[in-house]
Amino acid sequence: MHHMHKILYTLLAVSFLGLYASHIQAQNPRVLIKTDAGDITLELLEQQAPVTTANFLQYIKEKRYNGASFYRVLKPDNQPKDNVKIGVVQGGLAPNLANAFPPVAHETTQKTGLLHQDGTLSMVRQAPGTARSEFFICTGNQPELDFGGKRNKDGQGFAAFGKVVSGMETVRKIQRMPLKGQLLTTPVKIISATRL
Repeated sequence: MHHMHKILYTLLAVSFLGLYASHIQAQNPRVLIKTDAGDITLELLEQQAPVTTANFLQYIKEKRYNGASFYRVLKPDNQPKDNVKIGVVQGGLAPNLANAFPPVAHETTQKTGLLHQDGTLSMVRQAPGTARSEFFICTGNQPELDFGGKRNKDGQGFAAFGKVVSGMETVRKIQRMPLKGQLLTTPVKIISATRL
């Protein structure tokens, strides 16, 4: 009987540790971006997009986004040259890219399984593998930004790696601000970007 108890306790302990380990794994990093238009809380999907997430967290850790801004808004009526219109709010270090780290490898949505939906956080890039410091948040679902989408002619899409968990009203507020072309007349200052 004593032996059975021992086995039972061992099994319970092992299953508890298993639950505990999966709970730890499920805790995605969260980042709070405080702007002069309001706060935005992001959840980074580290399991799916480890390279892009690590890059973003390095900027946060070194406080490189503190004092940066949201400066560009794309909506259907301000993309006359583009056949494929998208809705995003873009932020980062521009125009001062001297503080940007080297580019990171491109994690396609085909690889990560993530999609560009309303509130998705993703990276700005030119050619695949050129993403550095600039990021954007989708306003509305943007399938043309996924792998195979036509926004970028190479069809590789953009590297989604997180989502807004609170503060979408701040994103929409930025989206409604006055623009000169695609640039905000007055950029929205990022006061701080910190890991929670």
